Amino acid sequence: MDLDRIQAELQKAGIDGWLLYDFHNRDPIAYRVLGMDFGKFTSRRWWYWIPARGEPVRLAHKVEPHKLDALPGAGRLYLSWRELEEQLRTMLQGAGKVAMQYSPGAAIPYVSTVDGGTVDLVRSLGCEVVSSADLVQTFEAVIDEAGYRSHLEAGEKIQRIKDQAFERIAEFVRDGRSLTEYELQQWIVRRFEEEGLDCMGEFPIVGVDAHPADPHFEPTPENSVEFGEGQSVLIDLWAKLKQPGAIFYDITWCGYVGPGEPPARYIEIFELVRDARKAALAFVRERFAKGEPCCGYEVDDACRRVVEKAGFGPYFIHRTGHSIGEVVHGNGVNIDNLETRDERMLVPGICFSIEPGIYLPGEMAARSEIDVFITRQGEVVVAGAEQEELVRIG
Repeated sequence: MDLDRIQAELQKAGIDGWLLYDFHNRDPIAYRVLGMDFGKFTSRRWWYWIPARGEPVRLAHKVEPHKLDALPGAGRLYLSWRELEEQLRTMLQGAGKVAMQYSPGAAIPYVSTVDGGTVDLVRSLGCEVVSSADLVQTFEAVIDEAGYRSHLEAGEKIQRIKDQAFERIAEFVRDGRSLTEYELQQWIVRRFEEEGLDCMGEFPIVGVDAHPADPHFEPTPENSVEFGEGQSVLIDLWAKLKQPGAIFYDITWCGYVGPGEPPARYIEIFELVRDARKAALAFVRERFAKGEPCCGYEVDDACRRVVEKAGFGPYFIHRTGHSIGEVVHGNGVNIDNLETRDERMLVPGICFSIEPGIYLPGEMAARSEIDVFITRQGEVVVAGAEQEELVRIG
């Protein structure tokens, strides 16, 4: 935990302190911010108060008195709920704005882990509870140079595996051999292992024709079909290096199994998502070039407008992109004004996907995904190749 940096951010935000809290291991964010072991079970409530200025305060239950011993600050204990409330009252005395893992109106549910009753309790002590979402982004989603290098290295490996996967489809179809969606997915997972990559148990999406019209289609031995001529193909794959602090890399590419040209409708929806992806990236680059604020929901709007203008708006059924970090869906700003309205700003040091999609039920789907990183100098960069046209398989 970097106490000086946390207090500097609190002062900059005009917040009197950050109240971190957990019960029964419900808030992994708190453990990561504080550098605690999330694997150790928490049977009683603990609280850690980081004021904008001054010494932190640890509050633990007498059954688990050493829970917070590794953290700096004065230690206090409680036994009864009456003692708990009195200790909290004393600890928060004079505090106005108190940040917690809370989001007004559940606008950003990814960081809203504190239950409503606990928020009520803190409010009853005379505090205004505000969201810690921006603090969480700063301490959870801003990537250092080593993390970014790991992202780039993973990207080189995953781009290569993606190309090999399309080549494998072509080879099997050309030779008249059977290869199913599930078998190719498992082959990709084995290649991850060979390349020292970890997908953390969340396997790639491999789908043909109507299958990827379900954006989170999961191939299984029972539902998989064989690859064959005339099919549209979508491959979405993500992984990170097997090393501490490694950052995920996540891309989606589309192709068509020849011979011949892809159907005009497939070309149309792919080119639309490609153009929407490019519009979103251009929007971010323009904002940063001008030194203007750029929020997640605004980027989603810029992307979605391209699809809506072409009449496919109802078929773009998810947010434009997600935060990327040590987990594939990180705790930074998401590119979203559909599922949520993410008003957090894009800031230097964050990584996120841009992945518009069009999903035609019972027919076909197209999605194009890139990973965007904002350097400390405010340069908006993309790691790896950006798909411009359908992969011709065969």
